Amino acid sequence: MGTAEERDGVALTNLDQPLFEGAGASKRDLVDYLDAVRDRIIPVLADRPLSVVRIMRGQESFMQKNVPKYTPEWVRTVNMWAETSKRDVAYALCDDRRTLLWFANQRAVEYHPTLVRADDWAHTTHLVLDLDPPEGTTDFGIVVRAARLVRETLREAGLTGAVKTSGAKGLHVFVPIRPTPMQDVAAATRAIAARAERLDPGLATTAFIREDRHGKVFLDPTRVGGATVVCAYSPRLRPGCPVSYPLDWADLDGVSPRDFTVHTVPGLLGAADPWAERMPAPQDVPADLIAEGDTIPVPRVQAMHEGKRRARARRESAS
Repeated sequence: MGTAEERDGVALTNLDQPLFEGAGASKRDLVDYLDAVRDRIIPVLADRPLSVVRIMRGQESFMQKNVPKYTPEWVRTVNMWAETSKRDVAYALCDDRRTLLWFANQRAVEYHPTLVRADDWAHTTHLVLDLDPPEGTTDFGIVVRAARLVRETLREAGLTGAVKTSGAKGLHVFVPIRPTPMQDVAAATRAIAARAERLDPGLATTAFIREDRHGKVFLDPTRVGGATVVCAYSPRLRPGCPVSYPLDWADLDGVSPRDFTVHTVPGLLGAADPWAERMPAPQDVPADLIAEGDTIPVPRVQAMHEGKRRARARRESAS
């Protein structure tokens, strides 16, 4: 069975097992890390439908949305319609230490809350740009430069945001907003991405189809509403077990995503909560951003139509 102990009424088992291949961390390291940052991570998870990425020993990792049947009765849940699976899903709400420890014991490595609260699914709380570097690049500087395009675009629109590493190779820019209909937030996000792309089209792209990005940083505007984004302080299922870590805009040039892991982050934080401290107050979404975004096709829909068009063209050229 391996080592076991109990915290806050939660039985913790097999703590000395490796977390996953290449993690450089044990299950105990995951539990200890999440417990150490609980006062920072729980506020960004609370009241939000939660998906987690788990990895069981000897198995492939998987995204868990629907809570398993053996979930303790004290774990709060909320039913939410999942458009992709066309069914109600019982999502967990990670509102307290006990729930967080239970997830850690389930080998939940990554924490992906929605951008809506459980009591208000119609309004998104943050406008988010996900900056994804080109495949194969090891140059974090290219993502930093793209993030500065987004920041300049926000500044010109009268908005300010906070930035964090994705925990992988990219960056996330979060702009807290006052209650705004989901479709308006989606439109505004598309407009910001398009404006940032226009500032330096040689560096950044809004092309949803990978083969159309040509080595540029993808400014992903699709993290809206019921979509999830890995939260600040969440570990990632990547070699070395990195963490999605809040940064100051002034510090972007001097860091690497590899600096922030389950081993290093508690010591870097001390008593601070940089995500909460750097997050601006909620802002109004400018009407001109919404109006511009309404003229920009929804990326996934556009990509679907373009994919069908290209497939048809290939068939015709082969016949």
